[in-house]
Amino acid sequence: MPEEILFKSERTQSRDEIANYLRTVAEKLETGDAITLRAGEESVTLDVPTRPTFEVKAEREIEGNETELSVEFELEWDEGADSGNGTLEIG
Repeated sequence: MPEEILFKSERTQSRDEIANYLRTVAEKLETGDAITLRAGEESVTLDVPTRPTFEVKAEREIEGNETELSVEFELEWDEGADSGNGTLEIG
């Protein structure tokens, strides 16, 4: 399936700034409000269904002498459908 990037933003930020973004997303998920992503002139609004698939991934990428660690949080769903099952714990 071809992928279409609707929005992308990547920049270095403090942990506090990132936590504020994640809190805002969490509040939107709890209330069922749409999530709007905005950077400059670019924006997209998404209505997250009641039960999306939630993927958490931790990675280590090694390229030469450089090692990069990352953690990714992803919400995924089929347009127009609720989905998801299973249990995840984050401690």
